[in-house]
Amino acid sequence: MSKIANTPKPPYYAVIFTSHRTDGDKGYGEMADKMGELASKQSGFLGIESARESVGITVSYWKDLESIKHWKKDTAHLIAQKEGKEKWYKEFKMRISKVERDYGFSK
Repeated sequence: MSKIANTPKPPYYAVIFTSHRTDGDKGYGEMADKMGELASKQSGFLGIESARESVGITVSYWKDLESIKHWKKDTAHLIAQKEGKEKWYKEFKMRISKVERDYGFSK
């Protein structure tokens, strides 16, 4: 079971990546793991959550918009973005939102 990201008190930002995958792995799993590890080392990274059924949704959390811009331009991430468009995704949508409130429950 994946963990729910332990984010700080708002405000912070969420990058919501929603996708439909192509058939077959074609190296996707390995690259996704690599990108998650690399993102976690970026300045301003706060956490990540992901789920996949027929639609995949990955939400990464960031301190500020500058951190998101820096991650988008990371060389290894640019390669993953290119490969995603060429072989892993039928379609995807990226949304960036400011989180102003959060609350939750945990046992």
